[in-house]
Amino acid sequence: MPKIADSADVDPSASVGEGTTIWHLAQVREDAVIGEGCVVGRGAYVGPGVQTGRNCKLQNYALVYEPAVLGDGVFVGPAAVLTNDQHPRAVTVHGALKTVDDWSMVAVTVGDGAAIGARAVCVAPVTIGRWATVAAGAVVTHDVPDHALVAGVPARQIGWVGRAGAPLTPNEDGIRWHCPDTGEVYRETSAGLERSEKE
Repeated sequence: MPKIADSADVDPSASVGEGTTIWHLAQVREDAVIGEGCVVGRGAYVGPGVQTGRNCKLQNYALVYEPAVLGDGVFVGPAAVLTNDQHPRAVTVHGALKTVDDWSMVAVTVGDGAAIGARAVCVAPVTIGRWATVAAGAVVTHDVPDHALVAGVPARQIGWVGRAGAPLTPNEDGIRWHCPDTGEVYRETSAGLERSEKE
């Protein structure tokens, strides 16, 4: 059974997975899908139809707007924002308040194991690759490759990270990278970084 705080607002049409905890003042909107074993922190917002995988953590006051899709094991830090509007306006050119029919939502897609730091903003449409890390306070305006470490405004790649989240150390050959925490070896290719089974 999921554990849902009394002050949380979870729409009856939302699906909440086994073992998930939704904390005080969080809001999970209609048709959202929260996977098994997730944690939705205090004051977090999950928009209509948003989908998360298993074992995700949405920290306090994280804002995940529809139609975001998060893979398994995704971390969204405190007060981070996943946007959904390329050309935000409250009103039409005629001054009328915009409705859902007046704009097209675009998604932030986050791959398995990726982490988005505190107060980072991901400006849709973007894809954050598997096991990538977005540093705290970064503003992501372009896709982030698997295992990339990005920081700054706008975010730029400053290194690579392994599955443990630690920055990788380059080998002398400039092709292989090592994780100081796990000893895992990664190989840089034209397509990006991939985990290697051998030295």
